[in-house]
Order: sequence, then structure tokens, then C-alpha cells
Amino acid sequence: MLCVSRCCIIKTMVNVEIGQNEQKQRLDKFLRKYLENAPLSYIYKAIRKDVKVNGKRCREDYLLQKGDVVTLYIADERLAAFCKKRRIEKVKKQFSIAYEDENILAAVKPLGLLTHGDKTEKKNHLTNQVIDYLIEQGEFQPRLEKTFTPAPVNRLDRNTTGLVLFGKTNPALQALNQLIRQRDGIDKYYQTIVRGSLRENLYLRARMVKDERRNRISVLSEADEGRLMETIVRPLYGDNGYTLVEVRIMTGRTHQIRAQLSSAGYPIIGDQKYGDPETNRRMERYGLHTQLLHAYKLVFGQCGGLLAELSGKVITAELPANFRRIKDEIFAQHE
Repeated sequence: MLCVSRCCIIKTMVNVEIGQNEQKQRLDKFLRKYLENAPLSYIYKAIRKDVKVNGKRCREDYLLQKGDVVTLYIADERLAAFCKKRRIEKVKKQFSIAYEDENILAAVKPLGLLTHGDKTEKKNHLTNQVIDYLIEQGEFQPRLEKTFTPAPVNRLDRNTTGLVLFGKTNPALQALNQLIRQRDGIDKYYQTIVRGSLRENLYLRARMVKDERRNRISVLSEADEGRLMETIVRPLYGDNGYTLVEVRIMTGRTHQIRAQLSSAGYPIIGDQKYGDPETNRRMERYGLHTQLLHAYKLVFGQCGGLLAELSGKVITAELPANFRRIKDEIFAQHE
């Protein structure tokens, strides 16, 4: 133990060896995860005075490598207060798996399940279910990890079904996030049914602002201030006022597909937030009370490094049974 006489604080020396899931990240970023409850001011002060890497002082932007040893001098009570206890909630598996390898998992999220936890549901959500599955498979061991937890790189609304991609290791998660940021890294496709007869492809480009209190976005002109949204809509089948469409999103904004289609005059059936009330009332006969939207296809572009084998790969998730039933009933009535 090291005694600091000026203030009589007893500090313990803590050594943390960097593994594959901590490597290739900045020292300050690692410490912000490891000491999750510590204020930023403490983190940067500690880097200047109480942190060494391989026995030497390092700048906050030092890139950690596998095998590095981070030494932290910290009081026991602070260590206990700053290190969040890692609790993985055991939950029943509700998702199916469209694709899995040693690096990634493509889960098929069912209707009504959150991707992440929120203030209304902190335990039973898709991310916890995937983590629990990986623990059962022996692919993730929380007690051996310092900061990493498998996580998704895309998110779907509670009542949107379909494909959600997870990185099973930190290198894989970083590589997936980089692909997502690239314009043609991973193309994301959805299917839905809209009110209206769409005959030609639509290219929708607009700006958006979000009302956090109402959890709703407004679609603005491209000349306005706001975040850019780009969506490509292709009609697949139409009959007597309804159209089954394929939607490709070029950007990933909150409620993007729902809001842009509604703004273009083709609201998604069942959508209580952006849809057409009269259409939604008619949809009740099919038992539909939420937006009918399914993330059904992911197409990988050119991938390198860890994910090289995914180049050109297509992952699909078939339409849920309720989507197929509603589609058949809506279009059958017009035949």
C-alpha cells in the first residue's frame, strides 16, 4: 500500500491487464468504462497523477494494446464507488437467430420487445437476451471482462420486427460500427404495407428534428436546419389503395421510415404515431394496432480485416406470421 501523507488517503495499487476486448481504445476511454461512476474530472486527474501503463505515465490518448498493464493507484472506497457492479439479468429467450459466427450475431427481434432497456423495462429486452444466450454458449464470461459487454450496432423500435446486429467481441463491435458509418458498408432493407397506390420508386431526402418530450420527429425540407434523412422506397405489389413496399434506409434516424413515408403521402398501416387514423381504424379488423414494419434484409458491402468473410453476404429474416397473415388478408379482399 501507498500512503499519501498530505491528506492521509490510503491508496491501493490495482493492475489491469488489457485483453482483446479492451485493446485498441484510448486510455481515457478505457478508464471511463472501468470507473463507470467516476466524474470526468477525476478520470483526467488520475491519468496525470495516479495511472501508469507498463510502469510509465501516458497521455489520455494513448492507444492500449493487448498485454498492456494499466496500474491505478486508488483508495479502496473510491474503487468500490466508481466500479459499477456487473449484473447480467437472466431472461427468457424470445429472439431467433438469422446468422451467427465467431464475431457477430444477427438476431431477429419479435414484436413488442425493446432493443435496449429503458425506464419502463430495464431487464427483459433483446440486448439482455442475447447476452444471456452468449453466456449459456460459453462465448461471453462477464467475470473475466473488465469493461466489454456484447452490444447491438442498430436499433429497432419496440413494435418494429426484424434484424438486429450484435458484435460478440469488442474488435468485432468496432468493425461493425465502422461498417455502419460507411455509406455502402451495410445496406438495410425493410418491408411494410402503406396506404396509397405507389407505382414508381420514391427517393425521399429531407431534414428532421426530434421532440424529445413527445418522442416524435418532424420532417422538414432539405433547406431547413436539422439532421439529414435519406430513404429509397420500391413498390413490390399494389392493389386497390394499398402497396407492399421495400424500403432501403441510407441514414438511420429515429422513426425515419414511418415519418418520411407519412410525409410523402403513403402512411404505414397501423402506425398510431405517424399514420392515418381512418386507415388505422380499418386495420383493426385484422388485429393490427401498431406499425407493420419488418427489417428483413442486410447486405454487406466490401469488408476487410476481421469481417472480411462477410463481404457480399446477405442476411434475411422472413416476414413474421402476423405480417404474412395481414398481407394475405388485405390483398385477398381486393382480388
